[in-house]
Amino acid sequence: MSAHAKTPALPSTDELASRVRAGDRASLARAITLVESRKADHQAQARALVQALLPHTGKALRVGITGVPGVGKSTTIDTLGSNLTAQGHQVAVLAVDPSSTRTGGSILGDKTRMAKLSADPNGFIRPSPSSGTLGGVAAKTRETMLLCEAAGFDVILVETVGIGQSETAVADMTDFFLVLMLPGAGDELQGIKKGVLELADMIAVNKAEGDGAARARLAAGEYKAALHIMQQASPNWAVPVVMISGLANVGLDDMWTHVVEHRRRFDKSGELAARRRAQQVKWMWAMLEERLLARLHSDAKVRARLPALERAVGDGALSPTLAVEEVAELLGL
Repeated sequence: MSAHAKTPALPSTDELASRVRAGDRASLARAITLVESRKADHQAQARALVQALLPHTGKALRVGITGVPGVGKSTTIDTLGSNLTAQGHQVAVLAVDPSSTRTGGSILGDKTRMAKLSADPNGFIRPSPSSGTLGGVAAKTRETMLLCEAAGFDVILVETVGIGQSETAVADMTDFFLVLMLPGAGDELQGIKKGVLELADMIAVNKAEGDGAARARLAAGEYKAALHIMQQASPNWAVPVVMISGLANVGLDDMWTHVVEHRRRFDKSGELAARRRAQQVKWMWAMLEERLLARLHSDAKVRARLPALERAVGDGALSPTLAVEEVAELLGL
């Protein structure tokens, strides 16, 4: 090929949408790269592509998975995903990784640790974008989820690699939120954040094999007691606590049965549709805030004026309220 040969042009939105719907992996990867791009023309095409594919989304079971580092998320996801593909499912694993915004993140390592699923023709693993805010990463993951659904994946596993805000972000884009816990009670229980328990649709105590089985049973009892005193988020669902071993492939089928039963009940009660509607609206607002923030940082007049305003506010010569008012006027708000 000539050194001056042009990069092949992107296919049209309709053509790319058609290829994604046909399940073409190269086109799916290209579509996701388009969604993650910061170029204005790519973003415009990505928006058109997601809109074109929207009618072909929504059928997948969306499961968020979290847990502290070392709990065995990668091993559990690899084994669970492989079990599901063996049953005829197509499984996509996506990540929301706030650490990737700073360091490149650990999900690339996770991808190599999910050896079975990454080599499975019915499995697909996609790291989170490597730059931007957590909100930006979460937005891209949502769009990637829709692309995967349009491509025929019927199970989407969204892993949160980080902690804190990312757990809420993943819970806000999935139908079911699974919290993995380590065996052992007492001190470990004290470390559980109440907020995570409130998000959980199921708790799975991992590494419940061999010598860990007895400690896992003790931990499961502690977690059940902790959940018992909390108010249920839905009258149709009592959060189960199960014991599993991702490494030994023990208890994962039972765990998945709970996920499927949750889907059945929430479909029947209308809670699933209501949850997804609320998620869509929340997503809209998150993207709107991100767009406004991007405009704030990119506006030349604001950037030129901000240092002086910051100094004046810091020195006590100007109130923050008046500074905000001036910035708003510069933006025409």
